[in-house]
Amino acid sequence: MVANDRIRTTHIGSLPRPPELLDLLQKRQDDEDIDADEWDETVEDATRDVVRRQAEVGLDVANNGEQSRVSFNWYVADRLSGIEGEREQDLWADLQEFPDYAEETFETDVIDLSMQPVVAGPVEYTGREEAEAELDGFRDALSAVDADFEDTFVTAASPSVVTATHVDDHYGDYEEFLFAVADAMAEEYEIVADAGLTLQIDAPELLTIGHTAAYADEPLEEVKAATRLHVEALNEALSGVPEEQVRLHTCWGSYEGPHHLDTDLVEMLPEIYEADITGLSVEQANPRHQHEYRAFAEQPVPDGWTLVPGVVDVKTNVVDHPETIADRLERVADAVDDATPLVAAPDCGFGTQAGLGMVDPEIAWTKLEALVEGAEIATERIY
Repeated sequence: MVANDRIRTTHIGSLPRPPELLDLLQKRQDDEDIDADEWDETVEDATRDVVRRQAEVGLDVANNGEQSRVSFNWYVADRLSGIEGEREQDLWADLQEFPDYAEETFETDVIDLSMQPVVAGPVEYTGREEAEAELDGFRDALSAVDADFEDTFVTAASPSVVTATHVDDHYGDYEEFLFAVADAMAEEYEIVADAGLTLQIDAPELLTIGHTAAYADEPLEEVKAATRLHVEALNEALSGVPEEQVRLHTCWGSYEGPHHLDTDLVEMLPEIYEADITGLSVEQANPRHQHEYRAFAEQPVPDGWTLVPGVVDVKTNVVDHPETIADRLERVADAVDDATPLVAAPDCGFGTQAGLGMVDPEIAWTKLEALVEGAEIATERIY
């Protein structure tokens, strides 16, 4: 459990990738041949750089920046069997009301967000070698930089974000598909936990579900029922991982869109609280949701959990003022029990999809510097 003597700092997984790595990721996506040594060296250099910069910024809890992954969710194509080809899918319901904006905003040279990978065969975990190589690369970077972080974490996609962003052409039954993915991803979760790292589950779908095309017109109780099913599958996948080693990130989608169909946090927290975790990361800087610190007063954070509020916006190049960040943290601190530790973070990752960076890379690092300064100011006010 995080000591409750000051506000520590972290981030939410993905960090800016260098141009040479983005170029290689694009070639991999296009099934072009790339030199294996060049790939390894480029990933190694990029990972070492993001670890060094996290240390320089002063973050307390760090990771590898997801440098080798094409996205926070579609990286699983390299680790799960049965994924072949892709198919065009509907955009989220809030974006469907603004199609011209959506087409302009979601163009990327690396991946096309309107296309989703297709599951054409049985899903099984085949990624142990790649997962362990990623962990080895992170350890090597930590050693090379000689960084002294309080904790380290590695991200992994939740079962339901995999099923939400992959087209099922094999199972035909959603629950069967979901729990097959959960069984497969359980192996990855245990690999991270066995390595002694904190496991961060990326599960935006627990909140974004309300504005997906499938649920935008459904009553709230149907949305909640689907979320309960997703949490059940996650808990099954986490059955071999100690709760104290797991934190979960959820959000309303890391994209600059209208978000006017987003679900209300206060309605969804009771369902999320059923997850077998002890750390929860939720957006609080997003202008659509800054008022929802009140949700933590109405639906108290479970005993023994750490709350990781997002207090830096990742959708704009405006650098959040440290005093503003401190204000956001202070509001959350007032809403939760005094015994609930807070760890300050951005709302989401700065590079969740390779090539679709809404924030300039150098500005992203400046935002993280402001995060650390803001947490220090809030610590002085609260403690």
